[in-house]
Formats: sequence, C-alpha cells, structure tokens
Amino acid sequence: MILIRTFLITLFLILPSLASASTLDEIMKSGTLKVGTTGDFPGWSFMNPETSEYEGYDIDVAMKLAEDMGVEVEFVATDWKNLVSGVVANKYHMTSSASITAKRAITAGYSNSYYGTGTVAMVLSKNKDKISSWDQINNSNYSVAVTLGTVFENEATKSFPDAKIIAVEAPAREYQEVLSGRADVSLTSKVDAMKLVQLYPELSIVNLDEPKNAKLFAILLPRGDQEWINFVNHWIADQKNKGFFNQTAAKFGL
Repeated sequence: MILIRTFLITLFLILPSLASASTLDEIMKSGTLKVGTTGDFPGWSFMNPETSEYEGYDIDVAMKLAEDMGVEVEFVATDWKNLVSGVVANKYHMTSSASITAKRAITAGYSNSYYGTGTVAMVLSKNKDKISSWDQINNSNYSVAVTLGTVFENEATKSFPDAKIIAVEAPAREYQEVLSGRADVSLTSKVDAMKLVQLYPELSIVNLDEPKNAKLFAILLPRGDQEWINFVNHWIADQKNKGFFNQTAAKFGL
C-alpha cells in the first residue's frame, strides 16, 4: 500500500508538468525552430539550385517568426505526400504553407490563414487555342498531371472524371509532365502558376481570371498542442496588423 501511495503521489506531481509541456517550450529550450518545407513551390518555398538555399514567401515567414522568437530556424526537407505525417511525427515543429482541407485537419492542426488562392490549369502555350477553358479539359482525349499528396490530386479526379489523371511523385512536379509532352494539362495554384509562366514562357494558364476551388493557406501544426497553435495565431494576427504579410507578398510578386 505504501508503494502504491508513493507511486500515486509521484504521478500526481509529474502529470501537471507533462500536461504543460508544449512545442513552444521545446523550441525555446532548444533554440531552434524546425520547419518542414518542400522546396518545389516557386515564389513560396523554392530550393535555389545555384545557392542551395531556400527562398520565397514561406521562407521569409518562417525566418521572421524565428527572429521574433529569438531562435534559429532549421528547414527540414519533405514532400507533399509526407507533409502532414512529418509534423505529426514531430520531425518538424511546423510546415510552410499548406491548403486548408478537412482531411488534413483530421490529423494535424492548422494556424489561422494568412493567404488565399484558387486552382488553375496549365497547358503548353501552343495548345492554348485547343484547350482554352476549364470545362474543355474533362475529355477522354486529354491527360491531366498532378503531384501526389497535393489538394490538386483530389480536385483533378472530381473535376475531370473523363480525363486521364497522371499523378507524379516528388521531387517530380506536375508541370514538368506538360513541358515534356507526357500530359496535356497540369493543375496547381494560381500563385504557383504565375511564377511558373515567368520561369517557363512556353507554359500558359487556362483559367487565370477564374481560378477554381478557392482555398486558404495556413501553417500545419501539431493538432493537440493548443498552446503552440495559439502562439502562432497571435503572431500571425500581429504581423497582419503590421503589414508584414502584404509586404512579403509584394516582395515576391504574389
């Protein structure tokens, strides 16, 4: 009985400290904020092959957050297929931008949103007259490329049931299938497409003025860690008020 009583007292004393432990405490103790990012999203998170450094909107956001916390930032390479599982497994404390979906929210937590966009289709410029509208894509004669693990994979299946869907796995990207001629169309966000047409003039955006499936961008966080989620949300609100997100978007032409 004495041993059991001693065990229960010890457990009672330990549980409050365990309950109060947060990712926020872990970051402040280690001095490092770990950010999972794909590096394949021009203008947002892009691994520059010339400098071997990440650059883009999301990178600046993570660096600013780390700066305000007084810690270092460490970017952890991941891909879209494993983006959610990485934050759940504590491989990183947060991610760069991810579209908010119910499926992801079942497993991981989200910050408040700080940017919105929609889906567009991309084709070779020489095929723009042949495929000039979103509705034309749903055709058994056309193939649509998407990247595995992205929201566009599901969107393509729902929007174009008659077309052939080609899913590629990172580090490959869907637009590369169009450039190579292996696919007629690719799907991505409007903000991504705007950067891609600058990098590859041979690509054109089909529905630039009418993007589909409006979506919000946010940071993926550990679902059960409300203290960390609250901290990030307070930071986002403060930086919105100070104009940081708008200034950063303008910097990268978003």
